[in-house]
Formats: sequence, C-alpha cells, structure tokens
Amino acid sequence: MEPWVWVTFCAAAFQTVRFMLQKQLSAAALSAAGATFARFVFSAPLVLLLVPVYLWASAQTLPGLNGTFWAYALTGGLAQILATVCVVLLFKRRNFAVGITFKKTEVVQTALVGLIVLGEGVSLGALAAILLGLFGVLMLSDMPEIDGNWRRRVMNPAAGLGLLSGVLFAVSGVTYRGASLELASDDPGLRALVTLAAVATSQMIGLGAWLLWREPGQVGRVLSAHKSAKWIGLTSMAGSLCWFTAFTLQNAAYVNAVGQVELVFSLAVSVLVFGEKLTGKELGGIALVTGSVLALILLV
Repeated sequence: MEPWVWVTFCAAAFQTVRFMLQKQLSAAALSAAGATFARFVFSAPLVLLLVPVYLWASAQTLPGLNGTFWAYALTGGLAQILATVCVVLLFKRRNFAVGITFKKTEVVQTALVGLIVLGEGVSLGALAAILLGLFGVLMLSDMPEIDGNWRRRVMNPAAGLGLLSGVLFAVSGVTYRGASLELASDDPGLRALVTLAAVATSQMIGLGAWLLWREPGQVGRVLSAHKSAKWIGLTSMAGSLCWFTAFTLQNAAYVNAVGQVELVFSLAVSVLVFGEKLTGKELGGIALVTGSVLALILLV
C-alpha cells in the first residue's frame, strides 16, 4: 500500500481514541464547545514546539505563508471547530460507533467540495465505492425509535447533526490540502506540520476567546480536567499531523474515504469500552462502509 494509506490508518486510530476521550469529557462537566477546546489547548503548544525542532533536524527554513495559505487555513480551522462540536453533540443522541459513521458523510461532500475549490475530481470506480459507503451511512441514520415514513426516519436530529458535521469536515479537509499546497516546499512532512501549526494555534485562540466570552466557566473546567484532557491534546496532535500529511500527499476525498476504517476501530471501542450494543441493521451499515474503504484501497 502507498504511504498515504498507512498514514490515514494511523490518523483514524488516533482520532478514534480522541473521540472516545472527548465523549467521556462531554459526559462529565464540559459542554460540547469545552470538550472541543480541550483538543486545541493541549495540542497547539506541542505542534508549535515541533516546528522549529523539525526545521533544525531537517536543515530547512520556514516557507513563506501567503494570503491564500491563511485564507485556506483559517477557513478550515473554523469549519473543523464547528464540525467537532456537532460530533460531540451527536454523541449525546446516538452511540459511539454510529455517531462516527454519521460524521463519515464527509466523504461524499469532500469529493464535491474538492472539485469546486481545488478542481480535483475522483474516478468513476472510486465514486462507486464512495456511494457504497453512503448507502451504509443511510442505513445507520434510520433510527428505529422514530415511527412514520422513511423521510421522518432518515431526516431526524441525529442524522442532521451528522450530515452537517460531514459538510464542515469536508470543507476543512479540502481547505487544509489547499493550504499545504500553497507552501513552497518539497517536504510533505514540513508542509503538513506548518499548516497544522497555523491552524491549531488559530483554533486555540479563536475558540478560547469565544469560551471566555460566552462560557467563561468552561475554560477553567478544561484546565482542571488536564489529567484526561492532556491525552486529548496528544492524540489530537498525532492524529491531526497524520491527517494533514495524508491531505498533502493525496486527494482529500480519497483520504477521507479510506479514513472510514475508523469505523472498525470505533466499533471495537463502542462494544469493549462503553459496553454499547449495535443492532443488525447498524452492523450491516458498518459492513457496507468498510467494504467501500477496501474497494478504494484497491482502486486508487
């Protein structure tokens, strides 16, 4: 397999652990925005420290950051914050594995956003594999406790949160790739790290300021929960660096599609850690999404 596939697998594994930790925090004393802030406040300083270390170790200089880079980076950072808040809210309505699957609607949107923003399309075979994953997502959005026709079953609040998070994550993935491609460097690792540093720092400052204004108590609670929140920061940094590297190396739609392997990890966490049970329909939906991931690995 190509390097970007392995990097994406690592990103999915780190992200599964981070979402698990965020779910535990949001179930305690933190709001959705507070649990989201935890990943930035403990990861941004680490990323900023890594940049000069990497530059020194690789004997390189910092590439120039032009206006287009900042436009892409800041747009992606805001979209990711809003998307993560949606995911944390989603955890309160649906179990862990299904919540992650709702989020994975981003794959379909990423293909469209990537075509519009960066002019990057996908092959017909890859599109078929992506649509296979979409069918799995639609199966999982059919909440059994809601009676009525299919419109009511599919168009429910949990599905709405999942779809919205998918759109926002699609925007963030494509704009992160756009930002990294603006950097004049042949080193994908450096481009990913510099882009991540710019994004994570802006997210920490922006969301921190918003919390101080709207939810001042949340900042103190995040800092008080540092024993568990610091692990969110570490897994966030590791996962984000892997995602940014993958976005630098490959079309964002393909990266997000292969990233659906996260479903396998989240299913294991859902059952083994949280003791949650999945229905046969949910397992069928996850099987379809997993099949689409395997098809993409073979096609791309």
